[in-house]
Amino acid sequence: MTKLSVNINKIATLRNARGANNPNVVQVALDAERFGAEGITVHPRPDERHIRHQDVFDLAKVVTTEFNIEGYPDQRFMDLVKEVKPAQATLVPDPPNAITSNTGWDTISNQGMLKDIVSELQEAGIRVSIFINPEIKYFEPAKLTGTDRVELYTEPYAVGFHQDKEKAVKAYVEVAEIAKELGLGLNAGHDLDLHNLAFLKKSIPYLDEVSIGHALVCDALYYGLENTIQMYRRQLEL
Repeated sequence: MTKLSVNINKIATLRNARGANNPNVVQVALDAERFGAEGITVHPRPDERHIRHQDVFDLAKVVTTEFNIEGYPDQRFMDLVKEVKPAQATLVPDPPNAITSNTGWDTISNQGMLKDIVSELQEAGIRVSIFINPEIKYFEPAKLTGTDRVELYTEPYAVGFHQDKEKAVKAYVEVAEIAKELGLGLNAGHDLDLHNLAFLKKSIPYLDEVSIGHALVCDALYYGLENTIQMYRRQLEL
């Protein structure tokens, strides 16, 4: 079964707009779990424009599903993750000032660095996932880093889905098979929504986890958070 991890960055963005604690990020995470989320994802950035460092510590105390922390593995991120010890750390290559992640790792040129980072996190008891583009050339080098999983960067799939969904998913099916053969766990995330999620899951039935934030929070404005989480869960069960 593919798990749904809810990224709550956008909840923190809304809170920070007024400077108080409404909505309460911790309470939303607890409610998301109660409503059916099987994981909570955060991506703390250095400028704390959404998730703050203190949020990470507060969430770590109460999250009972899988806690996933995403980020660029600079020293700040590594120190935070090793102290909190989430279930999973997802390594992304985007610089600190990026609005959102927009590409995966070049696991060829960065293999040595990633290998050291993966080892360091695993020694702390943390499962590691590397954010990766759906290009065959990056998968064998990813395996050589020692990572437990890779997370497929799915924005290109989402962009092409409405024009030709079979064409859009083709590269993902191909690299998913390679990941499976290599013994890599498989996550996916970025721009997945109620329209394109079920087809991705049907095409790659052995996905371990999807991480969804922006679209899910936008849908919750119309459908309510509890109903929205259940709607996304159903897309993964079709």
